[in-house]
Amino acid sequence: MSDHDHPLTPEAIRLIATIDEAGSFAAAARVLGKVPSALSYSVRQLEGALDVLLFDRASRSAVLTPAGRELLSEGRRLLIEMDAVASRVKRVASGWEGQLAIAANALLCRHTLLDLVDGFYSQRDAARLPPPTRIRLRQEVLSGTWEALLTGTADLAIGVDADDSRVSGVQIEPLGDVPFVFVVAPQHPLARIDAVLTPAVIRMHRAVAIADSALKLSPVSRNLQPGQDVLTVPTLDMKIDAQLRGLGCGFLPESRVRAHISAGRLVAKDTGETKVARFSIAWRSGPRGRALDWWLQQMASPRTRTALLEGVPA
Repeated sequence: MSDHDHPLTPEAIRLIATIDEAGSFAAAARVLGKVPSALSYSVRQLEGALDVLLFDRASRSAVLTPAGRELLSEGRRLLIEMDAVASRVKRVASGWEGQLAIAANALLCRHTLLDLVDGFYSQRDAARLPPPTRIRLRQEVLSGTWEALLTGTADLAIGVDADDSRVSGVQIEPLGDVPFVFVVAPQHPLARIDAVLTPAVIRMHRAVAIADSALKLSPVSRNLQPGQDVLTVPTLDMKIDAQLRGLGCGFLPESRVRAHISAGRLVAKDTGETKVARFSIAWRSGPRGRALDWWLQQMASPRTRTALLEGVPA
């Protein structure tokens, strides 16, 4: 049997529901404006097609069998979902995307990202309904943020490398700068050195680095010395934890380790150079839906950009 002529249609489910609610075929026929024999015929056709009994024929009233109760329970859920799909389709037709995938650099504040998601879903239309667009967030590292956009995995990339000139066919707006500081745990050997740390001195100690999440673009590494031992971890939080444990040294966003430095859990060291990462937001050129427009409007706010980069409330 093809999907096109499947007997379990919305009309069939509503028919079973009406008979169950009315309590008998005769009462249901009056509700539907049909003769009881027509309802009995439709039910027998459905039972034959499914090869199950839906009603107990030994009862004078319309009593569902266990199979009938299961069909009605699942059928009602399907009817609700179908109504929701119809409503979503109508709203998508008004300019909303069905889904908006957002790739965010792992250095950005995840709490601010979730605040933005909360704000997005807090919108209401004339019917008091939220946007129908499903938001899909993904965290990326280094070139992975660009790759997600260029491969179509993401519709919006927040925190791409502003100095990367390998891309074309996208729109780019500046997001801001993130200053980095070189830190070690108090028990780390480098913490006891008072002089400026030269590359030759740093090279003698293990670095902690975050793995580039790119799979197709050439992966990049930052702030590593040639020949230096490296502990590679998947996330920024794990890099911070590793350096707190004294497992290695390295640069970290100043805003993310400021409290650790103030509390003495990490020690900032002078390397004789200033490290600043410049970030942008990017999206593919072409028509924009209402969801992407909303997110770009939020990105235009200096307060939002600061919150993403420094982790302060938006």
